[in-house]
Amino acid sequence: MEWETVIGLEIHAQMATKTKIFSAASTAYGAEPNTQACAVDLGLPGVLPVLNQEAVRMAVKFGMAIEAEVADYSVFARKNYFYPDLPKGYQISQMELPIVGIGHLDIEIDGETKRIGVTRAHLEEDAGKSLHEDFHGLTGIDLNRAGTPLLEIVSEPDMRSAKEAVAYMRKIHELVRYLEICDGNMQEGSFRCDANVSVRPKGQQEYGTRAELKNINSFKFVEKAINIEVERQIDLIESGGTVVQETRLYDADNNETRSMRSKEEANDYRYFPDPDLLPVEITDQLRAQVKADLPELPSVKKQRFMEQYGQDKETAATLTSSRQLADFYETVAKESGCTAKLCSNWVSVNFLGALNKANLEIAETPVNAERLAGLLKRIADNTISGKTAKQVFDSLWESDLTADEIIEQQGLKQITDSGAIEAIIDKIIADNPAQVKQYLSGKDKVFGFFVGQVMKASQGKANPAEVNKMLKDKLK
Repeated sequence: MEWETVIGLEIHAQMATKTKIFSAASTAYGAEPNTQACAVDLGLPGVLPVLNQEAVRMAVKFGMAIEAEVADYSVFARKNYFYPDLPKGYQISQMELPIVGIGHLDIEIDGETKRIGVTRAHLEEDAGKSLHEDFHGLTGIDLNRAGTPLLEIVSEPDMRSAKEAVAYMRKIHELVRYLEICDGNMQEGSFRCDANVSVRPKGQQEYGTRAELKNINSFKFVEKAINIEVERQIDLIESGGTVVQETRLYDADNNETRSMRSKEEANDYRYFPDPDLLPVEITDQLRAQVKADLPELPSVKKQRFMEQYGQDKETAATLTSSRQLADFYETVAKESGCTAKLCSNWVSVNFLGALNKANLEIAETPVNAERLAGLLKRIADNTISGKTAKQVFDSLWESDLTADEIIEQQGLKQITDSGAIEAIIDKIIADNPAQVKQYLSGKDKVFGFFVGQVMKASQGKANPAEVNKMLKDKLK
């Protein structure tokens, strides 16, 4: 039997606010356990939550970016369940009236565009964190994360493969970083997802029974977890078993999913409107402010790079993969005045390669856009060759000097004087009559020997284009 996979994702993006969604406690990552949880976060008697307006603004920003319905009126509810890292015994979330309604996002798979529906995006508070290491069989609780604002983004079950799910997750990740509403740091848990996975016979309209894979925090693991779960469900059904609706954990070490608990339905949580929080009303003034603050979105920027700079689709996608990289490239192009191709090659290959090797983010780069632009100017005006430019770039990376200062200090200026180059070539030809005879007899590969000898004699400073042209003229 041929099977079809059905996938929907619930992505949790921590909002990049300085304080928590209902308290003034800090959201900074890395503090000592339980040092950033105030009385509100701990759910102590008599405390009242106060909604963080910036979290609301960020949610509206996301809604507008995916062309979704942004509700004029939304309500916070209490989602009741007991867990050790949830001190109140309930989570403040949104159920029937979320802040963001139906929207969509387009992904590209194998050169084709597919639209993925977004059912809703709602605000809620994060829970604390259970710590299982170093407690000798016990569990520690860190409530620093409790109350951190989350935007839960729920997709339609529109994805039909793990590959599509990863593409959608990457697109959301790119978007929230562009909007600067989430730092997207998956290692720190500020961007993670649950995957709802089911299978059905090809052609069947009715959905199969789904399993929810919880808290996956890397693109690689999302793909692996979905694929292994699909395989598990198909094997189970084909062997006469039945898929049970449940929550499962992905074990990356053993590449398997394991049952955690039966899957709860909404009524299991006994949702009801939170009596301590007023309904949220989105005013026209706030909508206008958020709309004015929207940046150029990734898909629009990618298309502009293709049209304005003549970039191919792949290069444009690389250069616009983050807002910071796109801004870096445009600054290099503007400051250097060089061709778009020269700028894109250096930014996407040399610069990104150096960042990856050093394991740095763009914000941490030792070579800013202006200094790189200075180097490209010297390539464009033939002050240095492309090969020498790599040497200069390494020096830029390790110092605070400009490209011009490095070229001057290290004596790297290219020889462009045709008279000086000609004198070197004449001597090389005179000193190597056997190689001249070989070349003239049709052994074209010997030409590389002459180029190498000239570059060696000039200490790599002769203009390669000029050397090639003169040699061809001389060796006729």
